Amino acid sequence: MPDLSTPAPVLRRSRLDPLRIVSIGGGTGLSTLLKGLKKYVLYKGPERPSGWPSIDLSAIVTVSDDGGSSGRLRRELDMLPPGDIRNCMVALAEDEALMTRLFEYRFSAGKGLKGHSFGNLFLAVMSQVTGDFPRAVQLSSEVLAIAGRIFPATGDSVHLRGYLQGGAAVEGETRISRSTAPIERIELAPASCKPLPEALEAIRTADLITLGPGSLYTSIVPNLLVKGVARAIAESPALKACFINLMSQPGETTGLTASDHVVAIERHAARRLVEVAVLNNAPVPERGLRRYERQAAHPVEADLARLMAMGVQVIARPLLAAGEKIRHDPDLAAAVAMDLGRRGRRRLQRTLALSR
Repeated sequence: MPDLSTPAPVLRRSRLDPLRIVSIGGGTGLSTLLKGLKKYVLYKGPERPSGWPSIDLSAIVTVSDDGGSSGRLRRELDMLPPGDIRNCMVALAEDEALMTRLFEYRFSAGKGLKGHSFGNLFLAVMSQVTGDFPRAVQLSSEVLAIAGRIFPATGDSVHLRGYLQGGAAVEGETRISRSTAPIERIELAPASCKPLPEALEAIRTADLITLGPGSLYTSIVPNLLVKGVARAIAESPALKACFINLMSQPGETTGLTASDHVVAIERHAARRLVEVAVLNNAPVPERGLRRYERQAAHPVEADLARLMAMGVQVIARPLLAAGEKIRHDPDLAAAVAMDLGRRGRRRLQRTLALSR
């Protein structure tokens, strides 16, 4: 298990301090969890219901996308891809409905505009004005008054390289996600890319660090390949939890069990990270399953015995959202995260008491 011995100043918390949660990932999985956690940030001051704790929320987001609108802006403007950052901003917006309409709006015509989302263009303009993408994300978050902080995993321009079973190499996130052969490992190029100091500080002072839900090899693992991030997570006194995906992704995770997800995360991190695995135990409607099975996607097997043999605690809860798509319910997932955040805080307090 990760070493919990850290300097006392890192562990010290006032009883009234908000819980500090850092969520790591990308794509729709990360934004789903952030959407649920947002309400705990927005309840502040006297209007906060009794017993409803506020949180300090940070998201660390992968920036290796090379497809669609994000990929075009990346190639044409030499900037980091804004798509996953945009999704997180929408999820953390107080007026989410309006932000969704604005930031998710895609131009259907116009030379050079067709296919671009307004949110991506907004971040592109801010990046051009500031000359620095991480600074553009920070200023955009302040302008839009989002509930939390968003950090790109790195400020460097990076791309993914995947190695498939049999030795073939695949370049780029888009091609990796479409691969039909099992993925052995992925790497970031350049491997020397560095994280933002603010992101490392958020990890260092967190009560809870979450990984996922989201695409295993293209949303979660890339963050851990940024130099120093995996080590910072391992050395943080925070509780570390992995939200296991509900369904496999054709090609990318076909046939992988819940424990296989954890093994892949820790193999790429080159260290133990995951202390808790969060799984859904609500039945998936047959109608939804049939539609996903036509796309070669299947429920991720919850191999509890292997997880526990690995020293990972399992938390199984009903986490399925209503509707045709098989996805996590934002509020149910956030409720589990809040419980884990409280556990992380109590552990920090016990560790501090023992160190006195």
